[in-house]
Amino acid sequence: MKEWLRYGKWALTAFVTVCAILVFYDTFYQSGALGDFLHKLADVLAPVLYGMAMAYLLAPVLNWLERVILSLVNKLRSRNGQEPITGYKGWVRALCILLTWSVVLLALYLLMSVLVPQLVESVKTLIANAESYYNTIYGWGSELLKDNPRMALWLEQQLESYRESSVSFLDGLVPKLESLITTSLGGLLTSVWSTVNFAMDLLIGIIISVYLLVSKEKGLAISYKVVYSLLREDRAAALMRGARKVDAIFSGFVRGKLVDSLIIGILCFIGCSVLKMPYTPLISVVVGVTNVIPFFGPFLGAIPSIFLILLVDPLKAVYFALFVLALQQLDGNVIGPKILGDSTGISSFWVIVAILVGGGFFGVLGMFLGVPVCAALQTLGKYLVDRRLRKRDMPLDAAAYVRKDLRQEVPAETDDKTE
Repeated sequence: MKEWLRYGKWALTAFVTVCAILVFYDTFYQSGALGDFLHKLADVLAPVLYGMAMAYLLAPVLNWLERVILSLVNKLRSRNGQEPITGYKGWVRALCILLTWSVVLLALYLLMSVLVPQLVESVKTLIANAESYYNTIYGWGSELLKDNPRMALWLEQQLESYRESSVSFLDGLVPKLESLITTSLGGLLTSVWSTVNFAMDLLIGIIISVYLLVSKEKGLAISYKVVYSLLREDRAAALMRGARKVDAIFSGFVRGKLVDSLIIGILCFIGCSVLKMPYTPLISVVVGVTNVIPFFGPFLGAIPSIFLILLVDPLKAVYFALFVLALQQLDGNVIGPKILGDSTGISSFWVIVAILVGGGFFGVLGMFLGVPVCAALQTLGKYLVDRRLRKRDMPLDAAAYVRKDLRQEVPAETDDKTE
């Protein structure tokens, strides 16, 4: 029997190895069928993924509401001489889920009812003033070229080359316009259909999040059961400890960063309103949304906002730059540490690396999630290194290994020659 088990393990290992080689070859050298399959699977499971994300973000709110309601109910029961409620109660969970989603939807409605009209007004003003902005930029360019004749000559040569190429382009403009109109209509229909699909997926995701929040303890217990059934007890315990650590990193960073960005957006709106900045709602949304991205986010939001204000009033652009600098200092030294704490625990260098790698592969979402993923991988690496050092009875402090090779005594060479 043991021989059969040993052969079975070898056969399973060989099968998994061959499958991994085939997947690697198909992904990098062939049609990429695995990537297409995963993309299709993600589209199909989009409502489930949305629901899981929403349930994960709303779980702390639900837990807090349950604690508050159970505390109030137990106080009332103690006054009436009744026993306090302990443990899980279905009606409490249902009430708290209803309150949670009611608060979220009410907050979104109030935010949209206040923000959307002002955003629309800002965009209308921006479009209406487009001609004056063009004249302003044209005037700046004319003054710059007047003071730099070499640059003016180079620009004239570039425009001449563009003019020659545009002549040939105009010859085939009509058929290209027909093709463009056809493509645009198809793209418009695709965009409308994509928006409808996203709305439906989001609605189904809300329903799924409700089911996940209702049975979150049961789902967690089943996950524990499956892990302990597949792994040895000590390895299962180590895996669950690692999972809790990863959850602490992600929950602390993701939820904290969203709250932090909301606070920064509100403070930016208040400050710009007091300073009477143009396009205050639009700029506040840009600053708040881009603040979600660590390190680079403040610059990504502040630079286009400063340029937009510069077209209206250069002096106010300077005031806005100073205000954003003060706001980011407040966020980096007071608000951010209070909300996020040491949720990631990685250095600034690795933050930059995580943002660049995540953004390069997965866009804006990768820039946002790259930091907690890097923090989780760094925690895993530190755990593996420390465990190996403990087995060898070596110190865990990194400073103990600096110039350790120079501190070790070099054994004296022995002379094997016989006299």
